Amino acid sequence: MKLALAQINTTVGDLAGNIARILDAARQARDADLIVFPELVVPGYPPRDILYDASFVEAVGAATQDLARQSKGLPPMLVGSFAPSGKKLFLHPALHNIAYLIHDGEMRIAQVKQLLPVYDVFYEPRWFVPGEKTLPPIEIAGKRIGVLICEDMWDEEYPIHPGAELKAMGAEALVCMSAAPFHKGSLQDRVHHASRQGLPIAFVDLVGGNDELVFDGGSFILGHGKLNRFEEQVEILDWNLERGEWKIELESVEDIFHVLVLGVRDFAHKNRLKQGFIGLSGGIDSSVAAVIAAEALGAEHLTGIAIPSRYTDPRSTEAAQELASNLGIGFEVVELESMHKAMETALGSLAEGVGGENLQARLRMMILMSYVNQRGGFLVNTSNKTELTLGYSTLYGDMAGAISPLGDVTKPEVYELARYINVGRDIISSYVMERKPSAELKPEQVDPFDYDTLAPELEKMVLANESNAAMRASEHKRGQMGVVLKVSEKAFGSGRMMPITRK
Repeated sequence: MKLALAQINTTVGDLAGNIARILDAARQARDADLIVFPELVVPGYPPRDILYDASFVEAVGAATQDLARQSKGLPPMLVGSFAPSGKKLFLHPALHNIAYLIHDGEMRIAQVKQLLPVYDVFYEPRWFVPGEKTLPPIEIAGKRIGVLICEDMWDEEYPIHPGAELKAMGAEALVCMSAAPFHKGSLQDRVHHASRQGLPIAFVDLVGGNDELVFDGGSFILGHGKLNRFEEQVEILDWNLERGEWKIELESVEDIFHVLVLGVRDFAHKNRLKQGFIGLSGGIDSSVAAVIAAEALGAEHLTGIAIPSRYTDPRSTEAAQELASNLGIGFEVVELESMHKAMETALGSLAEGVGGENLQARLRMMILMSYVNQRGGFLVNTSNKTELTLGYSTLYGDMAGAISPLGDVTKPEVYELARYINVGRDIISSYVMERKPSAELKPEQVDPFDYDTLAPELEKMVLANESNAAMRASEHKRGQMGVVLKVSEKAFGSGRMMPITRK
């Protein structure tokens, strides 16, 4: 059979836009026997608490029916949407997550998701109720195809096994409609669970960024063919329904770079933000973040701002200017000294010691946000995950920014990204690559950490949901961060809900 994998990039709540994307993809795959789309492709994923809005639920139902009406002349499609389950639960939307089979103006339920994840960034029982039984395979091109919806394939630790039930019902092959966000090891994870099902299987994933989650695509027919990662693609693959196997390597630093670019690009595009601003200190973090932002937004839509102080090594500003020139982005310099002196006069002893260091970081934030306010757009944060874990950052200072591309990237990983960026080209200068990390907030200051040793230890604690004293003391800071793009198995944000107030 000819199976079309349609990994498309939808926006939460953009029903008209999402329907148009689905129809455009279906027209590209007119010769397919079946077109498979990702989970919840009609409303966009993840819709989260919009699902408590009854008018949105009604609008999604109408949009799905409209899609069916417009499907005449197109091949059969498996499309992810939702509908009320009919159950009455107190203060709960009680929705079913549904795979609809749509063809020639008609729609019918092909499957209702049974396994609702409630771990990491997933809280699906908050909005959905599980399907009560596995529905039989659908008939396509004379073949019996079983349908799974995302977590239904991740059934290893559950008491219910939808894939095995479909096999027992006579399914000759399976398709899994997914909205699985990227993390290091995610492709290995998908292939592992696909291989466990005991049948030929096709997996179709969403692509694109929605807030902190980035969906990488990479849809596949196990052992036979796969789509590109990090881009929209619609592809018809010949599927002889034979089982296949793959051994997948862990994601590379190149994959991390591309997923961060995609996350920043979609954050800007989907929020209609055309211009980005970033503080360029001449350090490794701001340099790598600037390269990512320039790739995501286009050089003409990014401005780097250097804000040297009395403690700034002149080579830092020179390195920032060199980076901006290499990237082709805008570059401006604002000297901090006049503001610094004025605040020292106004605050007196309050501007001494650590308070004086934090004062400089906050003054820089005021300058950067003034650019945003005056010219429109958004500020790109440059903090890395190791700093956030330690609380080695200034609230309302260097923690400012709408989005943090490096907030889930440890300090050693930032250097790995920098080395990848410099392969075959010298974008980030040797001075930045080789200097000791420093906030340059007092004379001869360097970061007081052995990052190569400390960062992996801290990362193990984060992944295990553990906290040390420094992490507990800075929990309130992380609670006020901008959007941290998730690339690890445990990022700061919606997947790590630690209390600020605790003993």
